[in-house]
Amino acid sequence: MWVEPITLAGRYIWLEPLTPEHAGLWARHHDPELFAYMSRGAPQTGSLEGYREYIERLNREPARLNFAIRKGDDFAGRISYIHINEAHKNLEIGTFIVREYQGTQVNPEAKYLLLRHAFEDLGAIRVQFTVDARNERSQRAIEKLGAVREGVLRKAAILPDGHQRDSVVYSILDDEWPTVKARLEERLGYR
Repeated sequence: MWVEPITLAGRYIWLEPLTPEHAGLWARHHDPELFAYMSRGAPQTGSLEGYREYIERLNREPARLNFAIRKGDDFAGRISYIHINEAHKNLEIGTFIVREYQGTQVNPEAKYLLLRHAFEDLGAIRVQFTVDARNERSQRAIEKLGAVREGVLRKAAILPDGHQRDSVVYSILDDEWPTVKARLEERLGYR
């Protein structure tokens, strides 16, 4: 596979391959509401075993690489490369931030680390983000990155609760990356 497991470190957080060993840390932050917009739904239960099975299911999906977002000894969320397409040098980034870390440097730095790796190490030419149209908070966060809103895919997914999800699509292209990178580095205090 074009994308291989790797650990990426930033100033505030680091990313490491998501494994079933992260289940206990993630389960401590169990919050079913945070899974409302996710097409894969929530773990069957908020138990250690429920999260272990959920992580194993995520890791079995093809064209996907999952990372745990770590802040100190804590679990701050999950971020993934999904829909990895080596032939076309593009992929998507999907993110889940636990509630206590929302609105902090965790989300922008996690995205910065994966974007930098995608464009500068992997040679990606396009990185996409797809968000449930109802999730305005995530849309604002992606727009704040500098991603371009491309449109809405109507009824693009059926969620576990039966809701027919419209998905808003955003992207960042390789020639846009230097501007996005500079903006993120300034926002994160790297410059």
